[in-house]
Amino acid sequence: MKKILLLSTGGTIASVPGENGLAPKMSADELLHYLPEQNRSYQVETKIIMTIDSTNMQPEYWVTIAKAVYEHYDQYDGFVITHGTDTMAYTSAALSYMLQNLAKPVVITGSQVPIVYKRTDAKKNIIDAIRFACEPVGGVYVVFDGRVIIGTRAVKMRTKSYDAFESINHPYIAYIEETITYHHPIRTVRNKEPRLDCSLCPDVFLLKLLPGTKPELFDYLKGLYKGVVIETFGSGGLPFQERNLIPKINELIEAGIAVALTTQCLEEGGDLGLYEVGRKVNQDLIINSRDMNTEAIVPKFMWALGKTTDITEVKKIMETVIAGDTTF
Repeated sequence: MKKILLLSTGGTIASVPGENGLAPKMSADELLHYLPEQNRSYQVETKIIMTIDSTNMQPEYWVTIAKAVYEHYDQYDGFVITHGTDTMAYTSAALSYMLQNLAKPVVITGSQVPIVYKRTDAKKNIIDAIRFACEPVGGVYVVFDGRVIIGTRAVKMRTKSYDAFESINHPYIAYIEETITYHHPIRTVRNKEPRLDCSLCPDVFLLKLLPGTKPELFDYLKGLYKGVVIETFGSGGLPFQERNLIPKINELIEAGIAVALTTQCLEEGGDLGLYEVGRKVNQDLIINSRDMNTEAIVPKFMWALGKTTDITEVKKIMETVIAGDTTF
């Protein structure tokens, strides 16, 4: 019999109506009471990590969740984390970097509708997550609406529909119906000790460019942040006429602040060398995030800066594909 640990953090799935709207109040045990009788092939135990709306999720809380998995790693065959949908993709990516060499599944799920409601996606999502947590695979995954997504490729696309998440620039790992059907092979790490690496520096700023962005804005970031992620236009376009952003971006780098460029386009990634508007920044020190989604870039940036503030080293970490970035 598989032994699964359900870790609850709050979110819509655990919310109940109140004076000021929905708010998470339910414990992990209470969530289980809404499910059908447990399958005889697994046993689920529970632990409350926190009870918050995921809007209030903080980088420090990712560390708390990662430590909870790591501390109980030898006692269970798999882990399910119930989480609010709004920041679930950030958390799943962060855990992918902090929990290395996983030979067991760590599965994150939630719901668009609270479990206390008659028509809810919560029951199906929890059951699907538990089923996948029994699989002989390792890594961090998001399970939602019958689809399995690698932890660093999930993006919330919809605010109300049950199919809230998409897998961006990577195939779905599996579909969960009556059976679990794999659509992409997983390379699970074997014969290695799991490793907890939760050094984080939360001083990362995300800037989405728009026509008319003022260059002077970058001056205000110097004393506040150690890393800046810029969502550029298209393949990596940065304005250099009229409001020229290039000098200010280069000044950030000269001041010792790491800068990563990504694209505002969700699919297919960026290419800084394609157009003139992408070639004028410091190519040697700028971090090229390629086809990673923003929800994965930000926690990986925090994770890299937690190890070093040397821009060259940060760039090396950010541009190196590690276990959490993809699967094979």
